[in-house]
Amino acid sequence: MPDSLSASKQDYLETILDFTVDAGEVRSIDIARALGVSRASVNKSLTALRETGLIEHEHYGNVKLTEKGVKVARQVRARHNALKEFLLNVLKVTPETAENDACRMEHAISRETAAKLEEYLKTLVAPGGANAPREE
Repeated sequence: MPDSLSASKQDYLETILDFTVDAGEVRSIDIARALGVSRASVNKSLTALRETGLIEHEHYGNVKLTEKGVKVARQVRARHNALKEFLLNVLKVTPETAENDACRMEHAISRETAAKLEEYLKTLVAPGGANAPREE
């Protein structure tokens, strides 16, 4: 994932990915509503994402992730999901707290930490992992 991509731009990519999966198409107004920002802010961010080759967007048209954009968006989503899973299942925080904290944390952790977290979470569900049933 490009290290120079701001947290805000990562949120845009995640939102576009979510709408694409859920509805099959994404409009700038959908993004504005989901992120709670103005349409002018969305247009400015979409222009920047288009210039970096992460999305395709014609004026007044639907927004589509490029192949590169899908890859980056999925990386951001994977970090988010791993953090949320850790917060919910290991630290046992409430779902709302887990969602909010994962949203903020996903942008701050290093690739190394994200990879180690994913490895750790796999051990929790693996046979003999921390969440495996104990034999008595």
